[in-house]
Amino acid sequence: MSNLAPTPTAEACAGEPTAAPTFEALPGRLTDLAGLPIRRLLPRSARRLVGPWCFLDSYGPLTFSSGKAMDVAPHPHIGLQTVSWLLEGELLHKDSLGLEGRAVPAVLNLMTAGRGIAHSEETPPHGSGRLMGVQLWVALPEASRQVAPSFEQHRELPRVELEGGRATLIMGLLAGAASPARSFSPSVGAEVSGEPGRRLVLPLEAGFEHAVVPLEGGCTLEGQPLALHTLYYLGCGRRELTFVATGGPCRALLIGGAPFEETILMWWNFVARATEEIVAAREDWQAGRRFGEVGAYDGPRLEAPPFLARPVPRP
Repeated sequence: MSNLAPTPTAEACAGEPTAAPTFEALPGRLTDLAGLPIRRLLPRSARRLVGPWCFLDSYGPLTFSSGKAMDVAPHPHIGLQTVSWLLEGELLHKDSLGLEGRAVPAVLNLMTAGRGIAHSEETPPHGSGRLMGVQLWVALPEASRQVAPSFEQHRELPRVELEGGRATLIMGLLAGAASPARSFSPSVGAEVSGEPGRRLVLPLEAGFEHAVVPLEGGCTLEGQPLALHTLYYLGCGRRELTFVATGGPCRALLIGGAPFEETILMWWNFVARATEEIVAAREDWQAGRRFGEVGAYDGPRLEAPPFLARPVPRP
């Protein structure tokens, strides 16, 4: 997914983990992605990173009868992984490696951009006419930023069965389970499903910082009611979370990881460390270098927006 509303200059994003447990509510900011309403949850001025997770959009539920609810033309990425996770509907990934992947609920599409890749995401023809999901980015650490680009799809992910519900492990580690998805930093990403009226206790890694985003249904966390499509930052030091689904089944997204100790620069679809990297990546995209072409996509690619190469103060 592309960030279609970038600032004209790069933004410095640094982790600011809270050492002790906390409870910070950050409602999603409504914006637009090629006509699709989305809620931007990360980065925000009050919270840039949660572990290595640096970008999070939620969208839907949406019903449509014709056309493409999502149609994001080919665009470039560097320095990150894209994580596409659906609750309803279908999405079709196409990239400059010549790979394609049709995502459906409970199937992970994971792209590692590394030194550079281009891709598109669109609603495929003859789909269900429904769409709901999240798109996340994971910042690559310095040692891995120049890895070769790749795409992988995982149809079998670990399920952690818990009293009162379950968790599907998307990435990283949770309760002794490990996702097969390639990762470069200690982290966790999981969809948590709670059963009506039952208490669900989710074990956590105390050294990680965590956040939760309710996606569907009503629930409480540690006795506090949660609002849909709001990011709740929980800090570090928690060994477990207690959810209770209220009124029906509920689903929530858990993200977290070891505090990310590097300051990143984010602009458009790039995660870098220096303004010069962003300038070079933008010029390469505009000149048709480095990223390749998404030949399977029917239509023009996205043009890079204007960029002001100003010095970026470190947080």
